[in-house]
Amino acid sequence: MKTKTFLAAVLAAGLMAGPLAAADEPLRREVTVTGQGQIEIAPDQAVISLGVTHHAEEASLAMRQVSSDMTEVISALRALGIEGGDLQTSQISLNPIWSKSGSYDSGGDRRITGFSASNTLMLRVRDLDRLGGVLDHVLQAGANQFQGLRFSVSDQSALDEQLRNRAMEDAFKKAVDLATAAGLELGPVRLITDHGAGGGRPAMAMEMMRSSAMPVEAGELEFSYSVQVVFDLIEPE
Repeated sequence: MKTKTFLAAVLAAGLMAGPLAAADEPLRREVTVTGQGQIEIAPDQAVISLGVTHHAEEASLAMRQVSSDMTEVISALRALGIEGGDLQTSQISLNPIWSKSGSYDSGGDRRITGFSASNTLMLRVRDLDRLGGVLDHVLQAGANQFQGLRFSVSDQSALDEQLRNRAMEDAFKKAVDLATAAGLELGPVRLITDHGAGGGRPAMAMEMMRSSAMPVEAGELEFSYSVQVVFDLIEPE
């Protein structure tokens, strides 16, 4: 009996001490903000996806025609000063061409009437003033597929550094404004979460590049960066 009474007393004392100990701990005040950095910048390079496609009754003939024309396209690009590091084959394909008569559902006979061969090339153009002329030359050399054009910047790391700085400046400004509105002062940084960069989307039109062959608008690209920062808040002295 005495043992049970002693254990009950110790337990009761612990329960009473818990809230008191918690009450003695200083109240932690924090503010969490999200900083945004944004830049609109003119691109300085373009990546083009183009190719050659041919149909023939025999697979080997279709591939030979494609290979011959793509060789001419690559030769034309090299003659324009495009280096090998800016050229990359992205896809080579060969597919049968089926007759339109009959269907799988109806059970009608379908047969192979020929073959379709294609070769797709990724091309980087570092001088945008020559972009229209490059496109014209590759079309004349034999390219008969144009799958897209994407503008970008060459020094992405320097751009990301600039965006990070802007995002952190934005976070500090927001935190200071919130602390001041609450009658407190901004303390040290407790936590930073880097959400990274995004964007590369077209923003607004820039001057059209003049070319004797094909006019192309480079436009501007919009990049963004986001960080989440947790600051301590302190009572003003």
